[in-house]
Amino acid sequence: MKRTDELQKQIELQIKRLKKAEHDRPNLLAQTIYIGTLGLVLVLPIVAGAYLGHWLDSLVPGYSARWTLSLLFTGVVIGIFNVYFLIRE
Repeated sequence: MKRTDELQKQIELQIKRLKKAEHDRPNLLAQTIYIGTLGLVLVLPIVAGAYLGHWLDSLVPGYSARWTLSLLFTGVVIGIFNVYFLIRE
């Protein structure tokens, strides 16, 4: 009698876990939002670095792409770190 009660409790616990896992499973909309956030977190620093670098280069007389390339590369590095930390959570 004691073993059957213990077995029944274990089965009920597993059923609760399965129902909770099914309920917490991300749906297509949640996954799409997550992927979009990852893309935005990656692209925004790159674009901001490119625009800021271009603006700084336009202040210098003559042709220069030094700031644009430097800040573009910095934006790529920052974007990669952002994605890494977002995924790690």
